[in-house]
Amino acid sequence: MADIENVKEPATLRSIIIKVAVALVLGIGVMLLPRPENLTPEGQRLLGLLAVVVFLWVSEAVPIGATALLSGAGLIFLKIQPAQSAWAPFASPAVMFVLMIIMFGVVLNEVGLANRIMYNLLKFAGTRVKRLSLILAIGCTLTSTVFHDATITVIMVFAFVPVFMSMGMQPGQGHRLPLFFMLLIPLASSAGGFGTLLGGGRNPLALEILNKFSEGTLTIGFLKYIIIQFPICILTAVATWAILWVLIRPKEKELEGVELADPGPMKTAETGVLVVFVFTFILWFMGDLTGWHYSVPAAFAILGFCGPGWITFRTICDKFPWESWIVFGAGVSLGVAMLDSGAGRYLAEVCLPLLEGKPMVVVYYGMGFFGSFLSSLMSNSAAVALMLPITLPMAEMMEMSPQSVAMMAPMTTSFIMLVIGCPPTIIAYSTGYFSQKDFIKVAVPWCLLLLVVCVASMLIYWPLIGFVK
Repeated sequence: MADIENVKEPATLRSIIIKVAVALVLGIGVMLLPRPENLTPEGQRLLGLLAVVVFLWVSEAVPIGATALLSGAGLIFLKIQPAQSAWAPFASPAVMFVLMIIMFGVVLNEVGLANRIMYNLLKFAGTRVKRLSLILAIGCTLTSTVFHDATITVIMVFAFVPVFMSMGMQPGQGHRLPLFFMLLIPLASSAGGFGTLLGGGRNPLALEILNKFSEGTLTIGFLKYIIIQFPICILTAVATWAILWVLIRPKEKELEGVELADPGPMKTAETGVLVVFVFTFILWFMGDLTGWHYSVPAAFAILGFCGPGWITFRTICDKFPWESWIVFGAGVSLGVAMLDSGAGRYLAEVCLPLLEGKPMVVVYYGMGFFGSFLSSLMSNSAAVALMLPITLPMAEMMEMSPQSVAMMAPMTTSFIMLVIGCPPTIIAYSTGYFSQKDFIKVAVPWCLLLLVVCVASMLIYWPLIGFVK
């Protein structure tokens, strides 16, 4: 019999009222606290709103999509942001990109490519859960150093979902096997985004800030960046698999009953979609030449899928997990508000000085934890942009290597503790195979332990290659 992790019971009206009341008390309490001089009134109100939203998300008192919309309305109601600024991030280029990337997953599934990918993966890795999951974790992490982690996640998540459905494991039934894989894929993908400069916008951004901070004297090239960061990705891949294996290892030894039939020659729709995918990847790689945002080739791809009739746009919309996309929009909106209101800077000014005078390992870990914390509430690029202008001067005062602090930022902002933290986790969440509570139970220890892996790597590996003394 399949291992059951938990089955979600319908919430009673009494429990909903209690949770909502606790959230409101928390929020009002934060807003009524004496306001520090370096915190703006808007920033304090935002921290109160964050307390409400995060509690409702974590407790799942009401549907998270409804809470997400409440966060946008709350920004306006509490006069933290004007209406235009509060809702604009829901249609920002990053959020629209995620919308289209999730649509890619629907397309892959509907035309049969997801089934074909899974067939070939099982043919290579076998159906033994341990071997398959280890290969999957390393594959997701290493490919995410080059491709966007959301792309890798959407391909693998939608390849695995039909397998679990064929095994009779429906979303929301609490089966541990899909829970394990649906958490492994996004976390392993997210753990690899810092490996090369192609892995995410936060990577070149960190180097740009370092260059400006040092007035052009400190630069790190493309190949040097790979030498410094990529080997650590291998460790994060194995560590991600090991942590999840210990925390939520499924009892199943094999994907029993999975007999995917040979899909045979590719159908016209599969070939057409694959060609559009390849062309879209080429356009993404040429982004520096074209100057196009990631969302532009993605929109062209949707047109390429639907134009020839390989899939209808109505089918994509009918199958699309809208709630997850709205939640991601709310996360971006709150992140922008943290920057605009000064709440993020206030947190940095309060927390980071606590590290002064502490042993180097504590300083690195503390800075890394702060980066992960910020990245859980906003995009990782925004977190890097917020923390480096504060941590780099700190590094100089504490006679630390500014290069190491700059290179640590894209690394540690890859590890998040909330579902809203990055597109890969939102995509996996959209399958319905895990709740936010399930995610937090795994993501928090995963984040804390990967920070240990990264700090140890920085202290051992970086001196070995002569990057820092």
